[in-house]
Amino acid sequence: MATGLEHRVPPALRRSLRRPRTLLLVFAVVHLGFLLFLLPLIIRGEVLSDVAFYRWWAFNGFHNGYWVGIDKDWVYPIAALLPMLSSMALGYDLYQLTWWLIFTMLNGAAVLLLTRGGRRVQGFPAAYWWMAATSLLAPVAVGRIDGLTGPLVISGVMLFAARPIIASAILALVTWIKVWPAAVIGVLLVASRKRLTLLLTGFAVSVLIAVTMAAAGGLSHLLSFIGAQADRGMQLEAPFTTPGLWQAVLGLDDARIFHHRDINTLEIRGALGPLIANLMTPLLFLAALSVAALLLWSMRNGAPRTPVILVGALAMVSAFVVFNKVGSPQFQVWLIAVVAVGLAHDRHRWQVPGVLMLVISTLTTLIYPIFYGELYTLNPWIALLLTIRNVGLFVMLGWAVREIALLGKKPPSRQQL
Repeated sequence: MATGLEHRVPPALRRSLRRPRTLLLVFAVVHLGFLLFLLPLIIRGEVLSDVAFYRWWAFNGFHNGYWVGIDKDWVYPIAALLPMLSSMALGYDLYQLTWWLIFTMLNGAAVLLLTRGGRRVQGFPAAYWWMAATSLLAPVAVGRIDGLTGPLVISGVMLFAARPIIASAILALVTWIKVWPAAVIGVLLVASRKRLTLLLTGFAVSVLIAVTMAAAGGLSHLLSFIGAQADRGMQLEAPFTTPGLWQAVLGLDDARIFHHRDINTLEIRGALGPLIANLMTPLLFLAALSVAALLLWSMRNGAPRTPVILVGALAMVSAFVVFNKVGSPQFQVWLIAVVAVGLAHDRHRWQVPGVLMLVISTLTTLIYPIFYGELYTLNPWIALLLTIRNVGLFVMLGWAVREIALLGKKPPSRQQL
């Protein structure tokens, strides 16, 4: 519905899709589908993907009193423990069921906010799109912590205009769960009139977390996540790894796949891999500064505030994905969260990223987990799928940057956020 095809939908079906009870029914079907997907694991007391790490960290800390992030350095910000500990509520064997319940409740909140509690018909296509995109990314959406941060970011951005303090607290907290929402916060700090509220609320949340860490004796580990992956190489799926991947496929320049067992990831080593890995952090920093500068230019030229903030958020998050030495499949959850909010605001302007993200999400799931074994063995056809997916990410970034520039060239209009 958000892709410009709504005029081809029969009128009766279109009217039905605009009813809150239809939205509720679709939500129930989609999330029961997630439950059926997980049911064999739940019955056996097992968990999906990275949820195995979350369960081990939570129960090991609870039983042994030795907590990641508090008693030792950790790859995640410390608030990531909150959903991990919450998922202990029904016990060890039902950990995946509890994780699904949290995932479903957060997605429900996101859908309610996208549609203003079912009262804003214009938000229905975005809600349906969000559920479709999340379903396409099912293995990582419900198997990685990013699947919880996505709907939280949607909630924070959708609440920002009317409830800036609550929204700012949500965005600050979710950044202490996974770092990527800092990209959205950065755009709001640059372009929103409520930047002081955001800054002060975020500071208060951060101080509260720091005080709690100090009381637990873990203050020295509070920022350990920042350097936790500094020494890693270029991950196999990262966009800038694509040339190295093809060097490995073609057997050129000693390029090869390396299994980094300490962090359980696959990297491309040899050829230009180390050089590119060293360039990623400065390139990401430069890309973020460039997006911020373009936003400032666009705002000074009278760009409408809300559209430029949303497009700017997509540009910044896309930069976080593209200029990253890590290329994890769950990164697409970051992008679909921003696109969902954009579609809720203006589905016609956001048709291109809407369609593009559905394609990217499909390719991502085909690559991981469906054909990941073939990628590991350097199957050229799967490498081609990954290449197309990565090109799509560059196109997404280019679209967002172009839109910021176009908005800056238009006459001023009513400012919102």
